[in-house]
Amino acid sequence: MGGVVAAGHGKTAAAAVEMLKQGGNAFDAAVAGVLASCVAESVLTSLAGGGFLLAHTGAGEHVLFDFFTQTPADKTLEHPLDFYPICADFGDTVQEFHIGLGAMAVPGVLKGLVHVHQRLGRLPLEKVVAPAIYLARRGVVVNGFLAYVYGVLKPILLATPGARAMYAPQGQLLKAGEILHMPAFADALERLVNQGIDAFWQAMAAQVTASKGGYLTVEDFERYRVIERQPLCLDYHGTQLLTNPPPSAGGGLIACSLALLADCELAGYGSPEHLRSLSQVMRFTNVARRDGYDARLHQSCVAEEFLSAGHLDQYRGQLADAIASLQSPVANKLGSTTHLSVIDDEGNAASVTTSNGEGSSYVLPGTGIMVNNMLGEEDLNPHGFHQWTPDQRMSSMMAPTMVLRDGHPYLVLGSGGSNRIRTAILQVISNLVDFQMPLEAAVAAPRIHWENDVFHLEPGFNQALLTPIIGDAKPLWWQAQNMFFGGVHAVGLDENGVLHGAGDSRRSGAVAVAQ
Repeated sequence: MGGVVAAGHGKTAAAAVEMLKQGGNAFDAAVAGVLASCVAESVLTSLAGGGFLLAHTGAGEHVLFDFFTQTPADKTLEHPLDFYPICADFGDTVQEFHIGLGAMAVPGVLKGLVHVHQRLGRLPLEKVVAPAIYLARRGVVVNGFLAYVYGVLKPILLATPGARAMYAPQGQLLKAGEILHMPAFADALERLVNQGIDAFWQAMAAQVTASKGGYLTVEDFERYRVIERQPLCLDYHGTQLLTNPPPSAGGGLIACSLALLADCELAGYGSPEHLRSLSQVMRFTNVARRDGYDARLHQSCVAEEFLSAGHLDQYRGQLADAIASLQSPVANKLGSTTHLSVIDDEGNAASVTTSNGEGSSYVLPGTGIMVNNMLGEEDLNPHGFHQWTPDQRMSSMMAPTMVLRDGHPYLVLGSGGSNRIRTAILQVISNLVDFQMPLEAAVAAPRIHWENDVFHLEPGFNQALLTPIIGDAKPLWWQAQNMFFGGVHAVGLDENGVLHGAGDSRRSGAVAVAQ
């Protein structure tokens, strides 16, 4: 089968496209790609992490598979809590994360992938896992981007014997050009095929709960379910947007930004009018978010109310005033997340984003699987650590997204990058729809990000021309494109109906094609 894949690593993309070559569909490809990314991009994702997959079938079905992490059902501890801070060194700044057994939430990626495969896949599971098994046994060369991430996460990758065995087998962290081997992960995938998901899941639960110092119980694993949701839909300039609905926040915030941007005069790309409007849309989306959206994410109809004309009109007025006031001259940095997009020539499409947080450093014995640290992620715990609501799906900024034209996928995309996920996706969509950029140019174009009155700008914009529109914000002019601004891996159809893709160089993206 023909198709195209864009992903965060060449080996991830190759594993996915191999499924298409073997006669599988986009969903086989997505599952195989994510499994391979657990080797090739293992510091960004894991079978013990969380994620979302947005699916569009050739028959016209749309479904969002939610397999993100869940909070434990009980905060009672039988042993002292194993939960402690580490400092991740980015070079120009240091950020604190919390790891340990007490940072682990109920994982979902493994169950999610198997669920999607059973529901929409075509090939047998043993074929779908084969590329990941091959990579794990043969090894993957560490590229420069991942070597940088290893350095950032050094305190986590060296904190436990299980993590050191994978990432520092000779005592020092693997460097660019050296090979990461994960034979235990290959063994684990073979057990998954031979034993089935139920037995594998039970063994996984037993291993996690046998450790001392965390919240998770066997009952937490037994209760976990993959949730199928209706995607959030929005019309934008003649296209239909499908994205991640609540209780995750990212999709609704992208929809809010596009609804506000639709009323703006953008002029030319990179012009003062364009960036003035774009930056203020980001600003007022943040205002709308603070005005109760996050607090109501688990309520029914929150998206409909949040995106209603009556609610958005109050921000439209403020947005117009803010843009007008700037028209006169006035004197989690990492986001350990990865994404894969795929579309096949039968019209099936999948957009899947997964994350392990930064990782708890705890590796399930004999599996090569590091468990997430979502309970230690400040972004995911806005009320403070250990204040989470028990037995509840955690919210996320991850927003696998599609843009349809005449009911067919025109663009399939998503991004890593924590709070920058939504602004990265927003800008790529606008570049394509509003400025008719080719897909590769839309992904490669310089980006901005406005948050907490700090205006981040990548190089490529005219600094002298834009300085007057920044207003009271603190400008931060980056010297090079950076993973801070996300990593949008996208596939789609060009004006001639030809499948094509773009991997974001900010996160070493890659594209693979099956003819």
